[in-house]
Amino acid sequence: MKWYRQLHWQIIIGMVFGLLFGICAAKFQWIEFATNWVIPFGDIFMNLLKLIAVPLVLTSLVAGVASLSDFKKLSRMGGKTIAIYIATTAIAVTIGLLVVNVIKPGEKFPDKTRDELKAQYKTTVESKEETAKVVDKRGPLQPLIDMVPENFFGSASSNSNMLQLVFVSLLIGIALVQVEKEQRKHVLSLFEGLQSVVIKLVNMIMIIAPIGVFALITKTITTLTVGDDGQADLSQIGSILGALGYYCIAVIIGLLLHITIVYIGILKFFTSINISRFFKAIGPAQLLAFSTSSSGATLPVTMRQCREKLGTSKETTSFVLPLGATINMDGTALYQAVAAAFIAQVYSIDLTMTAQITIVLTAVMASIGTAAVPGAGIIMLVIILESVDIPSEGIALILGVDRILDMLRTTTNVTGDASVCAVIDHSEKQIPAKQ
Repeated sequence: MKWYRQLHWQIIIGMVFGLLFGICAAKFQWIEFATNWVIPFGDIFMNLLKLIAVPLVLTSLVAGVASLSDFKKLSRMGGKTIAIYIATTAIAVTIGLLVVNVIKPGEKFPDKTRDELKAQYKTTVESKEETAKVVDKRGPLQPLIDMVPENFFGSASSNSNMLQLVFVSLLIGIALVQVEKEQRKHVLSLFEGLQSVVIKLVNMIMIIAPIGVFALITKTITTLTVGDDGQADLSQIGSILGALGYYCIAVIIGLLLHITIVYIGILKFFTSINISRFFKAIGPAQLLAFSTSSSGATLPVTMRQCREKLGTSKETTSFVLPLGATINMDGTALYQAVAAAFIAQVYSIDLTMTAQITIVLTAVMASIGTAAVPGAGIIMLVIILESVDIPSEGIALILGVDRILDMLRTTTNVTGDASVCAVIDHSEKQIPAKQ
C-alpha cells in the first residue's frame, strides 16, 4: 500500500494543512471565511463521531461481557482492568508532582502577567468556581448515585452520561451471562450484529477524517489567535506560550515520562508486542485524540485499531476500551497535579507532603467519578485546589494554554487505554495455556 493511502499519514497531512491554513487565516484576516466555510466540516466530523459513541459503547460492552460466558472470567478481567487503570492513574499523578517540584515553573512566572491573565479570564473562572461548589457539596456516595440512571433512554440521550451508559451496559451483559444459553444466544447475536454495523459506520466516517482534522486544527489555531477586539493576531499564541512556557514544558515532560516509563514498561514486561508496532497500530487513534481532544469521540477508532492492527480479541477490546474511555484519565490526572502545584508556586504557597498526597488521592478519584460533569477537568481542578487551600482563581493562569495541553493529555489517555487493552488481552490468552 502506498504511504499516502494509509490513514495515519492522511490525518498527519490534514493536521499540517490545517495548521498552515489557520496561520494564514489569522495573518490575512480570513477568520470569517474559515468560520463559515471550513470550521463547520470539523463540527460535522465531531458530530458523526459522537453520534456513534453511545451505540458503540452499548453494543460493545454488552457483547463483550456476555461473550465471557462465566462470572469467573468476567470478575478476573474486570478486576485486573480496573486495578491497572487506578494504578497507572496514581503513578501519573505522582510523576506530575515530581516533575513540577523539580522544574518549579511557578517560580519563574512574572507578577504582571499573572495579574493580566487573572483579569482576562475572570468571567470563566467565576463560572467554573460556581459549578465546582455545587459538585463539592455532594455527599461521598453521590458519584455512585450519579452512575445509576433512573431512565435508560435518558442516560443514552447524551454523551455526557457515558458513565451511566457503561453501568447499564455492564448490567445487561452480566444479566445475559446468567440466562440460559439458548435464550442468550439470540440476544447476544443481536448485539454482535449491531456492533458490526457500528464498526462499518466507523470505517465510513473515517473516510472524511483528514478533512475533519484539517477543519479542527484550523478552528484551534483561529480560536487561540483571536484577541479581545475580535481580530486575529498570531502574537496572542506567542505571548501566552511565552508566559506559560515552563508550565507547558513541565506538563509535556510529565506526559512523555508517563508514556515512556509506564505504558512502554507494562508493554515490555507483560506482553510480547513490539513497541514500534504498537505505536504504528494506534497512531491514527492518537492523532485523532490530539485533533479532537476527546477520548470518547476517539473510542471507535481506538477499538478498530486495537482489534485489526494489534490483534486484541473481540471480547477484550469490547470490554476494556469503553471502560477505559470513561474512567481512565491518566493524562488529565497528571495535568491536574502539575497545574495545582504550579499555581501554588505562583502564589508562593508551600505544599507539604500531606497536601501532595491529598492531590494524588483527589486526582485519582476525580479521574474515575466525574464523567457526567460538564467541563470536568477544570472543575475538578478547582476542587483539588480548594482541598489543599490554594486560591481557585489561580486557574485563570492556565486557561490560555488549556486547549493545547488538552490535546496532549487526551492523546496520553488514549495511549493508556490501548496499552492496558494489550496487557489484559495478553494475560487472558496466557491463562488457558497454564490450566
